[in-house]
Amino acid sequence: MQEPINALDGGAGAVAEQLNKRFGRYSIIVGFLLIILGSVGMVLPGLMSLETSIFIASLFLVGGIFWLSHSFKYSLRNWGDWLKPVLLLVTGGFMLFYPLSGIAAVGLLLAVYLLLDAFGSFSLASSLRPARGWGWMMFNGILSLLLAMLFLIGWPATSMFLVGLYVAISLFFDGVVLVYIGWAQRHAAS
Repeated sequence: MQEPINALDGGAGAVAEQLNKRFGRYSIIVGFLLIILGSVGMVLPGLMSLETSIFIASLFLVGGIFWLSHSFKYSLRNWGDWLKPVLLLVTGGFMLFYPLSGIAAVGLLLAVYLLLDAFGSFSLASSLRPARGWGWMMFNGILSLLLAMLFLIGWPATSMFLVGLYVAISLFFDGVVLVYIGWAQRHAAS
C-alpha cells in the first residue's frame, strides 16, 4: 500500500523524493511505449478495435473460468450460481468467434457511457454555475454528447473505426502524461 504524499512530513524535498519513487525512469519508458501503441492505433483504428474486442472477450472467458471453478467447488446444486459463469463464457465466446459483433457491442457501450458522462457533466456544470470553471464542465458535456452521437449515428458500422480510435487516443495521452510526469520528476530530483 502506498503512503499518501504529505508536504508537511519533510517539505518539498521529501515530496519530490516520494514522487520520484512512484514515477521513476520506468514511467518514461512505459509512457513512450503507450505513445507508440496509441500512434499505431490512430493509424490503424480497425486493428485497435479488433484487439480491444479480443481483449475484452479474453477477460470474459478468464472471468467465466474462475467463476465456473468457484461454482463447481462451492455451489454444485444451486443453478443460480452457475448463471454468471455461463453468461461470461458464452458472451466471451461469441465476442471471440464473432469479433465484428463484439466491436459493435463495445461501440454501443461506449456510446451509452458517453451519454451518461455528458448528462453528468451538464448536471455538474449547472450546479457549479456561476463559479469559475463551470463553462469547462459544460464544454466537456458537449464534447461527450457529440462523441456519443458519432457512435450512435452510424452504429454499428462506425464502431469498427471509432472504438479503435477512442482507445488509441486514450493510450496516446496516457503515455504523454506519464512521460511528462516522469521527465518532470527526473529533473526535479537533479
